[in-house]
Amino acid sequence: MPNLRFDVVDVFTDRAYAGNPLAVVHDADSLTPEQMQAVAAEFALSETAFALQPTEPGADYRLRIFTPARELPFAGHPSVGAAWVLARDGVIRRGDVVQECGAGLLPVHVDEAGAQVTGGSPEVGEDLDAALLATAVGLNPDDVDGAAAPGVAAAGIPFAFLPVHDDAVARLEPDPEALSAQTDGLVGLAVYSLSADATRVHLRMFAPDVGVAEDPATGSAAVALAVHLVDRGLLEPDGESAFTVSQGAEIGRPSTLHVTVRAAGGRAVGAAVRGGVVAVSRGELVALP
Repeated sequence: MPNLRFDVVDVFTDRAYAGNPLAVVHDADSLTPEQMQAVAAEFALSETAFALQPTEPGADYRLRIFTPARELPFAGHPSVGAAWVLARDGVIRRGDVVQECGAGLLPVHVDEAGAQVTGGSPEVGEDLDAALLATAVGLNPDDVDGAAAPGVAAAGIPFAFLPVHDDAVARLEPDPEALSAQTDGLVGLAVYSLSADATRVHLRMFAPDVGVAEDPATGSAAVALAVHLVDRGLLEPDGESAFTVSQGAEIGRPSTLHVTVRAAGGRAVGAAVRGGVVAVSRGELVALP
């Protein structure tokens, strides 16, 4: 089997060694899911993306996305980073393309600086207990922002969301066991504060069950947050809203995510996230499991 090329890029940033690092493995059609999982565990990044030939009509390329512990049907920073790498290499064109992944066929727009991906179908889940979630991340009930009830939302994959006052975001001390108990069946918990004008979000995301203690930048959580905010009445019920997410500074990987959401009748009908991509390294996999 020939050696497989890979690239490492930083996503949701305009400079190297910030944002969320991503490994993109090229021409991975020959790999089994077990091999992909082992390679992702070896890279030990939040996610590793494997580029494949599309299997669905209308798709320009296909991605499989793995954390160090499991496969995800969709994730934001792999979708943004892999599209940019594939366009840079001429595998796909710049401009509007379609990504095939476990969440379906998703629109992506690629340019020289980065990419924008539209998330999967918006969904709103159950409300959650604010006190239990706060305790799981080392906060007191007084730290919770009562402007919105905590709950579950998704735009491709589901997250729990806990709104807190801005000064509480930097003080989080998550308990992995308590987090697992409160996020069973979900990817993780996103703790966020929203500015008074609803244009800026400070967010941290913890996902111990998928092998990610804290993620530097989570595009799938950003689009799911947009769904949550519309449902809670914190963004416009009709038309388009936009906000910027700041994430990762607390772990030395400052990231910026630009989110847009379309709503109708108080429900999100589509959400997208955009970010910059910077190349860091490239190489070959010279051994496979």
